[in-house]
Amino acid sequence: MQLYGGLQLTFDTISGRSRVIVHIAYPSHHLRTPQFFNAYCRDQMLDAVLVPWQVSPENLRMAFEGLRRVESLAGVIVTIPHKASVAALCDSLSPTADFLKVANVARRGADGRFHGEMFDGTGFVQGLKNQGLSVMGRRALLIGAGGAATGIAEALVRAEVAELAIANRSIDKAMELASRLRLLFPDRSIRATQADARGFDLVVNGTSLGMNDGDPLPVPASTLAPGTLVCEVVMQPDTTPLLEAAAVRDCVVHKGNHMITGQIELLAKFLLGTEGA
Repeated sequence: MQLYGGLQLTFDTISGRSRVIVHIAYPSHHLRTPQFFNAYCRDQMLDAVLVPWQVSPENLRMAFEGLRRVESLAGVIVTIPHKASVAALCDSLSPTADFLKVANVARRGADGRFHGEMFDGTGFVQGLKNQGLSVMGRRALLIGAGGAATGIAEALVRAEVAELAIANRSIDKAMELASRLRLLFPDRSIRATQADARGFDLVVNGTSLGMNDGDPLPVPASTLAPGTLVCEVVMQPDTTPLLEAAAVRDCVVHKGNHMITGQIELLAKFLLGTEGA
């Protein structure tokens, strides 16, 4: 199977000296990050390996405390539904993760302390740039106000969308996120809204809808206009029902795997390098 950099991942180079990173999720069957990250490590000759861990929310704290004592551990990568919980468990956070109260990665220090960071938003915008797409000046509708969506919301405003509207199953949560972002960006147009794509030329699904059979579309397909840039964070399936519906309506589609490939280098440097706190 061809992966990052055209390389095929094998495990013949893993040894007792390899740095270990665990990818914490619940469930974990949909994860594709280990494929991309491990192939990147091979490409860059980094002696490290990323392995998926399925950890239920009720067991997260116990698992995290155990990881503090694993000396081979470089850190953790985090996905649904643990990003807010891991941020709360970290001993320190970057300014971005602290403001957003979510983390998608945490580096373990030699003393067992964890430092959290949030790269989802940066990776999402970089993934768009890698495909020759820009969000500057667009009217953006973001579906979701959870971990990944929170990071993406902040990054979209930083990337100078003309307007950001946030729709969420709980409107109160969308309003709370919009309010926090307005504190950071007081001169920008940021508001909560309903999941209706009319009037927007950028639509981002920042939820897990589309991951499982029978999930409803995050936004009614009938509200998508031709030419709208429709983006996913869901990586499995590769083409979600939302992207299929968008393609039928002559929208520009952007797959979820681009968000992770846009941040692989950032994750590797943060976990295995010397940058950061």
